[in-house]
Amino acid sequence: MSPQELTLEITPRTRLDVTDVRGRVAALHGNLFEQYANCFYCSLHTTAGYLPQSLAARLNARPDGIGPYIDVFRTIFPAGAGYRHDDLEERADLSPVQRPVEPTNADSHLAFIAGGLHACVTYSTSRPGPVCLIDLDGVHAGTPRRRVTRLVGYNHEVEVARTTLEIPVSSHPIDAINLKAPKLGLYGQLAELIDRHGVAKGRIRLKLASGEQYASLTVNEYETLLMRHDLTEVLRNPLRFAAEKARHAWSDPRAVPSKAVDYAKYDFVRALNELMDVLGLGASPIERLLARALAVPASRFLRMKRSVDLLVSDLETPGLGALVEGTYQTPIMVQWRGARRRARTVDVILTRFV
Repeated sequence: MSPQELTLEITPRTRLDVTDVRGRVAALHGNLFEQYANCFYCSLHTTAGYLPQSLAARLNARPDGIGPYIDVFRTIFPAGAGYRHDDLEERADLSPVQRPVEPTNADSHLAFIAGGLHACVTYSTSRPGPVCLIDLDGVHAGTPRRRVTRLVGYNHEVEVARTTLEIPVSSHPIDAINLKAPKLGLYGQLAELIDRHGVAKGRIRLKLASGEQYASLTVNEYETLLMRHDLTEVLRNPLRFAAEKARHAWSDPRAVPSKAVDYAKYDFVRALNELMDVLGLGASPIERLLARALAVPASRFLRMKRSVDLLVSDLETPGLGALVEGTYQTPIMVQWRGARRRARTVDVILTRFV
């Protein structure tokens, strides 16, 4: 049975919106994907994505499990907390026409990255439960945003190629590297790899080599102010923006600094405790470990990923596979400590869905 692919459009109802894509597809198309052993889900957006199946299963085992999980990261990154990305007048990437209608959504981008949301995930269809697309910025100025996700049902995947790339990095200890930058030539190599092996439906996995430390990978928007300022601030001080938001809640300017930090810590701990209750981990070693996050760098407790997947599909041109990505999606390497050789090693694995 050949792999089956489908494109699904979703209309969010609220800014934070959770849609059971598996349930939606079953209602529209029956057991189209349940006849396969696996289903690959691909979001084409930088503020809407999926959680890995193992984590999602734990959250969905209890009522309203995903909400408290997302609330932790919405607490750390509250809307309107002075993000440089949201200063639209500074955004050189925006045209005069775009600037008045562009969403101020840095909080959603940062929550996506820190919360471990993936643009692409694989779920085993034999395991019950919903497959949720979590949208962190689904409505702007009262208008729902158009969301698109792709699904590919398949039974097995076969590795057809593997290579290793050296990615040059800057001397800055905290930095974000655009892996789509033309000077790296990565996308040209990926396209050549797909073409050489004739993969019509499959995936590319970018994975940090086993020896790489103090770095992670994500797929998001590589906007300069977001990557070079806002994300850098988070890695230096995880409660930076929560404290900034709290400052506006106090009228006594002399009391602002200490009160703001205390407020941010209290709010974070409250959200964290709710999450632990949902996961059934109250008073556990994991809870104590997470509580120590208040005293360590963000990289120690944010769910930073060591690998990302990219969909290869021939839906647009049958028989000719190509990378699938949304308009603003970019693979990004984040580091919070400098690399000794001013370069990091990334493994590239190409597989075919069968």
